[in-house]
Amino acid sequence: MKLLIDNNISYRVCSLLVKSIQGSKHVSDFQLDKNTEDSAIWNFAKNNGYTILTKDNDFETMSRLFSCPPKVIQLICGNKKTSELIKILEKHAEAIKLFDSDNENCLLYLQ
Repeated sequence: MKLLIDNNISYRVCSLLVKSIQGSKHVSDFQLDKNTEDSAIWNFAKNNGYTILTKDNDFETMSRLFSCPPKVIQLICGNKKTSELIKILEKHAEAIKLFDSDNENCLLYLQ
């Protein structure tokens, strides 16, 4: 699985995910900054085989409207430190793996 980490999550998450979710990139790695429309991020993820990791409700809406790809993992946790976000992702590592191979579901919520 390749995660495309949205602007609302620190770019530092990528380096901390190296062991558990290889291939993760932050949107800023592709010059998709905070002024980039969500639709452009959606299309980039779709065209390049990424699953979007976000805290943004807009991607949930897009997932419901357009289905997948791309898949969306939405963190429902408010403002947390990067280390706390990593703990959430590690805690749900098995669910993330199952979601990656699931051909029916396009949206995964993590708390």
